[in-house]
Amino acid sequence: MRPTTTRLKALAALSLPLLWTNTLLPAFHLNIRGRSAANAAFATAYAVTFRGRPNWFSPRGLAYGSAAAAVVLSGYAAALAIPSTRRHFAELADRGPDVHAAEWAGVHIPVGTVFSEELVYRATLDPVLEEAFGRPGEWLAALTFGLTHIQPARSVGDPVPATIAVTTLGGLLFTRLRRHTGSATAPALLHLAMNAGGAIAPILARLILSGQVSPDPT
Repeated sequence: MRPTTTRLKALAALSLPLLWTNTLLPAFHLNIRGRSAANAAFATAYAVTFRGRPNWFSPRGLAYGSAAAAVVLSGYAAALAIPSTRRHFAELADRGPDVHAAEWAGVHIPVGTVFSEELVYRATLDPVLEEAFGRPGEWLAALTFGLTHIQPARSVGDPVPATIAVTTLGGLLFTRLRRHTGSATAPALLHLAMNAGGAIAPILARLILSGQVSPDPT
């Protein structure tokens, strides 16, 4: 494939997630179930179109991802065991969608967020940009990931520049983990632990403070 054609393909691959997340998906005004289904469908079509390479069943990806996820979940557990951070979690506003917490953490985060985003950004966009631009492609992929969070940040009232910065750094970490393991499984497991843990920790903190759950599992 000629370099010009490769870069045109990369620009198309870069533009579509930005258009989808910040413009098209919000225009549908879907509920959480509709958004999860739409995101998964878009991600699948995108990966087929641009020949994504998730390599989901990589033993190396599973090993690294499990280890990274365990570190994150241990951090959440430690935070919940400390009274001051437990109170901080409990005081966070409930930003969950209008579904049961179990459905949110067990279905919508894994499918609508983690599967969809890792299939688009790490399994597909990252290799396309790497082919077109070489090493700088990983920074471009991470920045694209950050920019796709503009509309979601606005919808919940989060500061947009800070959201872009944090998600870009997260995207860079996920991208490097994908490149190190050759699989989207590793960043997907880390991504899942971070998002699901962040969704569940405030709920657990409130239950602990109400006496319904003990902070000491022993």
